[in-house]
Amino acid sequence: MKLPVSFYARDACLVAQDLLGKKLVSDVSGVKTAGLIVETEAYCAFHPDGADLACHASKNNGHPTPRTAVMFGPAGYSYVYLNYGIHWLFNVVTGNEGIAGAVLIRGLEPMIGEDVMAERRPRVDRTNWTNGPAKLTKALKIDKNQNKKNLCAPDSVIWIEDAPAISPKMISTGPRIGLGKKTPAPWFLIPWRYWITGHRFVSK
Repeated sequence: MKLPVSFYARDACLVAQDLLGKKLVSDVSGVKTAGLIVETEAYCAFHPDGADLACHASKNNGHPTPRTAVMFGPAGYSYVYLNYGIHWLFNVVTGNEGIAGAVLIRGLEPMIGEDVMAERRPRVDRTNWTNGPAKLTKALKIDKNQNKKNLCAPDSVIWIEDAPAISPKMISTGPRIGLGKKTPAPWFLIPWRYWITGHRFVSK
């Protein structure tokens, strides 16, 4: 069963933790691939401590741009962007409409369509197919064509399915990865990265 809008219409940090153990599914051109979500990162444009300066939506004085408009809602949509002009990264939009927030999917455990993933990730060991945000988009064929998609729509080609919750005792937290030292404190070190402790498909 697809996760409903109400699941996403909450604080990004809560959604990021609750997404662990859920199943991300891509059905592009009739080819289905899917993986268990094992690692996430939360990004919130506005927070009681101030604007999250690591969040794309905090730029432009907190006003939407053509790139970030989807982050301002409604919840339950995809935000797919090109990182460093090379890699596509997949996020889900969270929170209330008008207040930007999103969760980056950082790591998956392959579940469905492993033969297809092997073709999309040639000469790469299975443990390295999806253990990173740029790796998993290649394996599931997620790119600009999946940007701004309603993950809850009946005809969506990409969605997240419900699954039993992961115990909080099995969840680790730490600083988000790859922000660069230009991101000022506290946002450079704030522990908004979440992962299933000890899982082999968590990013390196």
